[in-house]
This record gives sequence, structure tokens and C-alpha cells, in this order.
Amino acid sequence: MDNSASMPIETHPFPPFLPHDARVLIMGTFPPKPLRWSMDFYYPNKTNDFWKIMGLIFYDNPDRFRDKATGGFLRNDIECFLIEKGIALHDTGREVRRLRDNASDKYLEIVTPVPLGELLKQMPLCHDIATTGEKASGVIASITSTPVPRMGENVVSPDGLTIWRMPSTSRAYPLALEKKASFYTSLFRSVGIL
Repeated sequence: MDNSASMPIETHPFPPFLPHDARVLIMGTFPPKPLRWSMDFYYPNKTNDFWKIMGLIFYDNPDRFRDKATGGFLRNDIECFLIEKGIALHDTGREVRRLRDNASDKYLEIVTPVPLGELLKQMPLCHDIATTGEKASGVIASITSTPVPRMGENVVSPDGLTIWRMPSTSRAYPLALEKKASFYTSLFRSVGIL
């Protein structure tokens, strides 16, 4: 018998980060549990590669956003960087259930997906969406009526959105940091940020 309905529903803890001039919206699935956070912002887990990838691509320094004192991240620097580059962040799950007591997408049930149209209305220059991982890619494919793109590739939705699939930035995803960064570099070049 499936007892997932008896499990608690979590609501996304962070507001969407949507710079008005954003050119790309990067979307994961859902944050880990708060005990894994090093900041109250996207990709808060110290072991996640997202901010290392951004540092490597834009500053040739994977530790550019690392707080040396705490081992966490420099949230103010991160937000200034995102605004300057025109990068928006949110996740594909607005409400989820964790089917196991961890952050794995494999055991995450999306109860309510993100209202993608509402987000995009706030960013008139944003016509590209990039997902960070398999589950996020599947959620966006269902919202936009598109197939799931292959890794590093994109598809165009009936509404003219370009949907990209990027590798997961989780340490659990077995791909070298430099290789992950190469996929994101191609995305940023295509949307005119690099």
C-alpha cells in the first residue's frame, strides 16, 4: 500500500529570485532539508557544485563564492552576481513530499509544480529555462508540453521558450566539475551572458 499521502507536504522555503532583466531562469527541483543549508538561498548545501561552477565559469575560481571563515557561501556576492549577469533562480517544485528522509530527487514527489507562467511574466527578457537534473527536466517538460532534452541540449516549446537540460550540480552526480561547467558555459554563451 502506498502511504505517501500520509507524509508531510513541504512548501518551497525561498522566494523566486527574479532579476527584472534576467535572460535565463535556472531551475532545480527543491532545496535540501534546512539542516544542510549554509545560507537561506538557492543551492545552500556546502557540497553542491552549483556555486563552484559559477565561480569557475565567470571568475576562473571555483571558490569565488565560498566564505572562507565558515565554509559556506557569500550570499550578498552571489545575489549581486546574479543581478549583474541576468540569471534568475527558482525550483520546479512549489510543494513536495520527501518519500525518504534525504534530498535525493529520486525520492521527491512533486505535489504542486511551480507556476512557471507567473514567474516569466516578471522577466520580459527571459526566454530560456535551464533545468539542473533529470527530475526538474521532467517537471518543466510537462509544464511546457515539450520532450525532455538530452543533456546539454535544448528544445523549443510551443510558446517559443528554449528549454535546456543541464547536468545536476549535486556531488552525487558522477561528472567532474570542469565537465559540468562546460555544459553551463555553452548555455551562457547561447543566451548572451558570456
